[in-house]
Amino acid sequence: MPGRLPDRDIAAIRERVRIEDVVGEYVSLKRAGADSLKGLCPFHDEKSPSFHVRPNHSHFHCFGCGESGDVFAFLQKMEHVGFVEAVEQLADQIGYKINYEGGGTSVQRDRGTRARLVAANAAAHEFYQAQLRDPAAEAARKYLTDRNFDAGAAQQFGCGYAPAGWDMLTKHLLRKGFDIKELEAAGLSKPGRRGPIDRFHRRLLWPIRNLSGDVIGFGARRLFDDDQMTAKYINTPETLLYKKSQVLFGLDLAKREIAKSHQAVVVEGYTDVMAMHLAGVTTAVASCGTAFGDEHLSMLRRLLMDDTWMRGEIIYTFDGDAAGQAAALKAFSGDQKLAMQSFIAVADDGQDPCELRQRSGDGALRDLVARRQPLYEFVIRGLLTEHDLDTPEGQVEALRRAVPVVAQIKDNALRKGYAIKLAGWVGWDDIQLVVRRVGDQARRARAGKAVTGRETAAEAKSSEGQAGSDGNAAAAARPHPGDPVLLPQRQVLAAALQYPATAGPLFDSLEPEAFTHPAYTAVHAAIVAAGGTAAGLGGAEWVSLVADHTDDLVLRALVSELAAESLPVKSMDGIPRFIAGVLARVQEAWVGRQVAALKSKLQRVSSTEQPDDYMALFGDLVALEQYRKSLLTQAMGNSDDFTPVR
Repeated sequence: MPGRLPDRDIAAIRERVRIEDVVGEYVSLKRAGADSLKGLCPFHDEKSPSFHVRPNHSHFHCFGCGESGDVFAFLQKMEHVGFVEAVEQLADQIGYKINYEGGGTSVQRDRGTRARLVAANAAAHEFYQAQLRDPAAEAARKYLTDRNFDAGAAQQFGCGYAPAGWDMLTKHLLRKGFDIKELEAAGLSKPGRRGPIDRFHRRLLWPIRNLSGDVIGFGARRLFDDDQMTAKYINTPETLLYKKSQVLFGLDLAKREIAKSHQAVVVEGYTDVMAMHLAGVTTAVASCGTAFGDEHLSMLRRLLMDDTWMRGEIIYTFDGDAAGQAAALKAFSGDQKLAMQSFIAVADDGQDPCELRQRSGDGALRDLVARRQPLYEFVIRGLLTEHDLDTPEGQVEALRRAVPVVAQIKDNALRKGYAIKLAGWVGWDDIQLVVRRVGDQARRARAGKAVTGRETAAEAKSSEGQAGSDGNAAAAARPHPGDPVLLPQRQVLAAALQYPATAGPLFDSLEPEAFTHPAYTAVHAAIVAAGGTAAGLGGAEWVSLVADHTDDLVLRALVSELAAESLPVKSMDGIPRFIAGVLARVQEAWVGRQVAALKSKLQRVSSTEQPDDYMALFGDLVALEQYRKSLLTQAMGNSDDFTPVR
């Protein structure tokens, strides 16, 4: 064993390694200043980027969870290795030879547990790839060629073959200097009756890599009917390197395109990933030995870097069967921000991507992705297929099943949109009744009541009568006054209550969807119900009138609070400019959400197959972008006279 790492070598490696390149292997970064890049933190779950990297200082810091450090600390935390192994790993990446004190460069020591396991897996992969070319691997090669994968595809994805001998790999690696403990720790060997034996026998293998491209495990497919292993697929067991919930097959190949295109396609198997990539869908990945879960989703989110403008799409290629429906429902009930960005792509006859490519060619896979269906629509329409919509009884039962599902959608505008679509899909003439039922279910859910979809006619009539006032109990959850995202909405409402004549028609023209918190939506509704700023009232009389249009005591208190809240202006002369600016900011944020939705819709329309629809949407997008830009200019131009809120 060599001596300690010299400080001069540590400093030299730190200086030569670009921290943004190392972090960029795990997180999608974008410019945030002269010496700052930002992205979603890999150490805690967050929806908006608070993780910053400063290249010139070789330092990172997350303002959300507080994690910080240099490039070595980052690698230690991400790979769960010690300081020495982090330094050595980066030295290997840049080809730097460390002069260990007391050992020198001639000492090639066991570089650390993780490094040894990586080396063992790399040597095993080289062995398996060579075996695939052996005559004994004919069945493995036939399996690939039968699925239209040639030798080039096998090489691209690193396919290999585990031979029939019980300990051929084990003996090969022992001759290369690895010991049994290392091979067992890497998941390559296991105890047998007469000594250690190989974990995989007579199987087609795929290497599973981490984001840095290191082989950390293998997935193995049964080829022979007499295989003693009953499972069709087996994987490397959990090891120091291989954590099945934290790795995705193909992500090392797809990560840059995912970050570039803001799209990830989730498939179910190794051959599906191969088929997608060879067909030109180079953002495809698959889970390994386990279902696609929350940790996998977090990995993709960091690469997609979805933020307040809803960047990115996750497209699932679930099967069209009951299992696919169950998986879609699970995704539906998860993070709603992600659900709004999620799509389902299902082949007409339920074929998986590999089968679809075999039968219909590469273009069929590209078309499959292009014809993706929003997750919400897939789930709702899937429920409707269980009912006979040609009969009144079937329509009623379909609504009973689907209304509670639509009510789970948290975004007000989207929920209403799907309520209208639901009425059309079911064939229910009274669209507003369906909209009211969905709205009532949503209010009940937010208030903590069970959502079952089974109400009596009297309950439905009662809920419709109450729906006229938006001052409901659900809105009683008051937002934090200093929430930076909601602050412009709060200030707009305060301006409308304190200076209704100044807020005037610009405020009255705001759509309810411009307010994203239920409490602020309810206050806006109360102002509208009181006649809006056009009512011609002001002062205590106006505030009292607005408060009278809600029965919720918490909302009445919020109205009073907003009416007394100071606006951040230096002088009274700045009030008009401030109000004009903050109105523009709220309107600009709302238009931004519309732009994001339109961009998503545009991506689902083929410019070649539907040129008229595509150009119409594109024209709408250009107009909205110009309008948004003018609002942003107006907001910035009217920001001089107010004091920024800290």
